[in-house]
Amino acid sequence: MLEEHLNYGEPSKSTPIPDLIQFVRERLDFSPDAKQQQLLTGNLHRALLNCTRQWGKSTITAAIALHRAWSQPASVTIVVSPSARQSGEFLRKANWFAKKLGIRPRGDGDNEISLLLPNDSRLVGLPGSESTVRGFSNVSLMVIDEAARVSDELYKAVRPFLAASNGDLMLMSTPWGKRGFFYEEWMNGGSRWQRFKVPATECPRIAPEFLADERSTLGEKWFSQEYLCEFSDVGGTLFSRDIIERAFSDDVKPLFPARPS
Repeated sequence: MLEEHLNYGEPSKSTPIPDLIQFVRERLDFSPDAKQQQLLTGNLHRALLNCTRQWGKSTITAAIALHRAWSQPASVTIVVSPSARQSGEFLRKANWFAKKLGIRPRGDGDNEISLLLPNDSRLVGLPGSESTVRGFSNVSLMVIDEAARVSDELYKAVRPFLAASNGDLMLMSTPWGKRGFFYEEWMNGGSRWQRFKVPATECPRIAPEFLADERSTLGEKWFSQEYLCEFSDVGGTLFSRDIIERAFSDDVKPLFPARPS
């Protein structure tokens, strides 16, 4: 068994497991930028990642997911996306990192989008359909990619996966209007969430000249959403979300008392 662990680059019982940032740097040969380092050293039990397009959120979270599977034998990591194609893209990045460890990627035999490690840990990618995702339990880590475009129904369907394990949950997305669970958790989810915001102006791989051209082409509203991580009002609404929310107050007493039940 020890020989198998060494061949696949997995930790033996006598070898200390490297922390997340050390694992990413030394075992995966990936150099995280400043914002990615904050994510790797943060509390990931409940994490919200609001980030610009093309920052590399799927890449860095694929590294996080692989570390979880590699360091915790027989664990289950679930990736949820709006489509099977997007979940498959996430797993391809995890497979690429797995090869860095000397692991030959292979599926778990039960799920079309999956990665099985020699320590029996699994990464499973799910499509964006509430009716086809049920059945998983005792999940160690769940990642919801492009969370702003995942339906509220799907979000509610997959949260129970974490019930028995009290597993970790990461929601990551670029904003898509003031709607949906990603917006609500970001704005009103309270202190149980750790929030990471990464605008394009803080991404060293996106040139200022490109951003200036995008601002001119897309317009201020769309540019602010796609690159500055700002939640914009959904097009076609008569009143903005901010105006509607300011119309509600807990200080106003109801005109009629509630009827006794």
